[in-house]
Amino acid sequence: MAHAVISPLYPPQIDTTRTPYAFGDRALPRLNRELNDTTLLTRQRAVMSLCDFLHDPEHIAEALRCGIAESLKKLLTDEDITVRQKATESLYVIGGHAIGRDAFLDHEIIIPISKLFDDKEDAARKNAHMAIQMISETPPGAEGIVTAKLIPILVKKLSLELEQIKVCILDTLHYCMRVDTEEALKANAMETFTKLADHHSPVIRAKAARDIMDLSVPLDGKNKAVEVNSVPALVKLLSDPIADVRANAAGALMTISITTKGKYTAINNAKAIEPLVKLVDDDTSEVRLNALKALTCLSEAPEGRKVLLNHVEKIKARMLDPIPAVVKAATIAVKVITWKP
Repeated sequence: MAHAVISPLYPPQIDTTRTPYAFGDRALPRLNRELNDTTLLTRQRAVMSLCDFLHDPEHIAEALRCGIAESLKKLLTDEDITVRQKATESLYVIGGHAIGRDAFLDHEIIIPISKLFDDKEDAARKNAHMAIQMISETPPGAEGIVTAKLIPILVKKLSLELEQIKVCILDTLHYCMRVDTEEALKANAMETFTKLADHHSPVIRAKAARDIMDLSVPLDGKNKAVEVNSVPALVKLLSDPIADVRANAAGALMTISITTKGKYTAINNAKAIEPLVKLVDDDTSEVRLNALKALTCLSEAPEGRKVLLNHVEKIKARMLDPIPAVVKAATIAVKVITWKP
């Protein structure tokens, strides 16, 4: 006669690493209570479940009303790496929503999560940087990061971190420099960006060139770019096989070349005119547009105008470009190049 055997193992559909959800609107209050439990296993299971639960946008607002943000803030200093990692991931998910970014500021989470920039675990550092990047995408968030004095720390980490994390940092600095460029200049960001312009990763090269352009908006940034030899590095990127790299490099040269010092550095020292002229017929419209704008800046110098008169027909051809912005830029470029005193 057959006998039933009671197995000590959980059914295969039961995940022992996650706490089971309570029914209905009791799920988040229970998870919040377990996040603050003194038992490590309970905290681990709760934060694992919470991270999955928050991926449904409908749960974000309710989670914040239940005090989840404050509980996650406490878990950032937990001794257990799993707890810290999943807490930062949960905060990253929350930061992907407007109400979540407001919570970062309301609960003063920016500084506590920045402490994980020095975490020994790669995943925790990456999640922390991703969360900060998400917050930086709004002006109040970027202001909060600047106010927290994180710009020098972020610039320093660019020289030390893993490639994936460098990408996050470059994006964070991009948004922060829309709010404040002075802190980045003081932290020697221009030198760091210029070094990264020669990076083997095309994503990092493109973002480094973009950040040079951001930092070159104020006059001090333009002067610093000339001083630290950013211009030759950007000219080298004009022949990059990746369109985003070429576009950002041409855009940065355009920004730097607004000043007389920038113009003559690009024309005489970096020999930028010929590489820029080649980009006038680039397949990517953004590259063509930025190259034309950069050439317009360079043609304002007599030496630049003299060289570009030999290429004016090629630039005139862009006045028939299918992209209206390129047509406008080409029209202005021809007008400046052919101008006579």
